[in-house]
Amino acid sequence: MRRMLLALAALLVVPLLMLAHPAKADDPKDAEPPRQANGLALTPPMGWNTWNKFACDINEDVIRKAADAMVSSGMAGAGYKYVVIDDCWHGARDAHGDMQPDPVRFPSGLKALGDYIHSKGLKFGIYSDAGKMTCGKRPGSLGHEYQDAAQYAAWGVDYLKYDWCYTGTLDAKAAYTLMSDALRASGRDIVFSMCEWGTAKPWLWAQAVGNLWRSTGDIYDGWQGKKGYSLGVMDILDLEADLYPYAGPGHWNDPDMLEVGNGGMTDTEYRAHFSLWALLAAPLIAGNDLTSMSPATKAILTNAEVIAVDQDALGAQGRRVAKQGDVEVWARPLASGDRAVVLLNRGTAPARITVNWADLGYPAKLSAKVRDLWLAKDQGTSKGGYTAEVAPHGVVMVTVRPAV
Repeated sequence: MRRMLLALAALLVVPLLMLAHPAKADDPKDAEPPRQANGLALTPPMGWNTWNKFACDINEDVIRKAADAMVSSGMAGAGYKYVVIDDCWHGARDAHGDMQPDPVRFPSGLKALGDYIHSKGLKFGIYSDAGKMTCGKRPGSLGHEYQDAAQYAAWGVDYLKYDWCYTGTLDAKAAYTLMSDALRASGRDIVFSMCEWGTAKPWLWAQAVGNLWRSTGDIYDGWQGKKGYSLGVMDILDLEADLYPYAGPGHWNDPDMLEVGNGGMTDTEYRAHFSLWALLAAPLIAGNDLTSMSPATKAILTNAEVIAVDQDALGAQGRRVAKQGDVEVWARPLASGDRAVVLLNRGTAPARITVNWADLGYPAKLSAKVRDLWLAKDQGTSKGGYTAEVAPHGVVMVTVRPAV
């Protein structure tokens, strides 16, 4: 009897062990194929978002005027194309559970607004949240992922920013993958912008889930320091410094939207902000009032040579290659074989900063042509390196090309 009981126990244990340690498929065809990227955003997205300037004070008139200004200002011609409505557009869900826009703020509906944006040759972006509520306490997408994705597709949405408030114990990877699947099932190409502030290290797992992921906390319109949970430009830059291996065509680290033109920094600091975001291959999502840009703000946001660095087809994120106190050198390779370089002065006094060719992966004694992207002027040929005087809280941005 004892032998029979032992035999029965063994028969029960074996299947349990197989469940705990399932056998690997002998045939590679039985293995689950790796998740594929959606093929969108092969260069960092460029556009405009309501939040940094308007927060919840939005309506369809604000959006229409922004779309108009994006075209008339020349920003569309410079490459900006997404008009993104951030938080607070929401009304309530209807009897079928479909999300509806606020009827007072958006009386024409979001389909009509999207059609207007498309009529300008632009693309339409919208915002939601993985939790039960958005950060502004509007209805979130939790439990409605496929329904909301289908609704956005019906409205003609081209870009979704997906936030991470009121998510409780949700797993970030699972929640973002669920919405990613829902967007793919919608039948429309929708760029997926993941906004969980880098807490779950999305750069490690999201390359085939989203097209861009926030890699830091929120930005505020200041050079350095923290305001609550928001960070200054230099603080965000430091958090980006080691993330360069994870960015590339279709999947970008997102250091948050641009503050250029919002009044909290000088034009010198805004040029530095824009230059560094371009060097980081970051999405260039403007956050100012497009209808009232100063000439200086417009010149920064539409600098074609700086934008070309951001949009370079190689998609290599820049990194810090040299640092001594408050002076730093940041660089990235370009598809042409050239290098883009930012000489950064974080200090409060002018400083002479040198980039050595050896720090760029070039031969130490190479002769190379240097072009200043803010002066739009060639700086001649230099051997071994290049030195420039850089204003406090400022940059000099150059491209370096080996001389033939």
